[in-house]
Amino acid sequence: MKGIILAGGTGARLYPLTFVTSKQLLPVYNKPMIYYPLSTLMLAGIQDILIISTPRDLPHFQSLFGNGDKLGINLSYEEQPMPEGIAQALLIGEKFISQESCALILGDNIFYGTGLNALLRDIVRKNNGATIFGYHVVRPAKYGVIEFDDKNKIISIEEKPKVPKSNYAIPGLYFYDKHVCEYTKELKPSSRNELEITDLNYIYLKNNQLDVKILGRGYTWFDVGTHEDLFEASHFIKIIEEHQDLIIASPEEIAYRNGWIDASRLLSVAGKYGKLKYRQYLEELLKGEKISNECS
Repeated sequence: MKGIILAGGTGARLYPLTFVTSKQLLPVYNKPMIYYPLSTLMLAGIQDILIISTPRDLPHFQSLFGNGDKLGINLSYEEQPMPEGIAQALLIGEKFISQESCALILGDNIFYGTGLNALLRDIVRKNNGATIFGYHVVRPAKYGVIEFDDKNKIISIEEKPKVPKSNYAIPGLYFYDKHVCEYTKELKPSSRNELEITDLNYIYLKNNQLDVKILGRGYTWFDVGTHEDLFEASHFIKIIEEHQDLIIASPEEIAYRNGWIDASRLLSVAGKYGKLKYRQYLEELLKGEKISNECS
């Protein structure tokens, strides 16, 4: 399976922070925001990953990660000249996807929860249809919303409804089979002149090929779009890391535990962090002093 991170947009709701940099490069506590979606794809076992961003910001992501070899992954990059909907990322990445199954994650979405690793890998092993997630929120009208019948089966999805039919929002993480580009080409721009991801998901729903996984108690999802979201996500990560003495969303740790890099590569990568706690944490992995973190 291939993976795509959509890290475009202007980040207007985070002005002035994003006047000169990508939203996805802003810090969420102690690491760039994009570390979190990248780590999610890596937890799913995905090694071939495409990062899509603006012409202005793409060189910064390339400078940060290079070709991904230090993490045992293969990174590619493509420009999104104008933001024309989430589903546009699948057309930009069509050549990269190359008729394989694909996961698409938004660069400002953060996921955390016990067993996230196993949940994602189970989905990756699925060969047909699409899988999305449902997450209970207080204000669902801000998101795509799922409607269920009395047997908890999905019967409709709607983008930013004025009157939501449930409190279950659809987070920005989607898994699709090899037909995804074919279906995306069928989409027409919405009233917002965008290719809506909800319309793509509806095609799978209409074909009875859309599965929904509920992220219930024990899972946390952040859609970091505002200053308040950025503060709350940073505070959450800080508390977890300090209370459990773990690093959340460490691509180096995930790569090492996945067997994608060996001990010498991990030690070499750790060295770039100087005297920071991050370096000490990575070095402790080699001594077996840290148990596996399957949450993020």
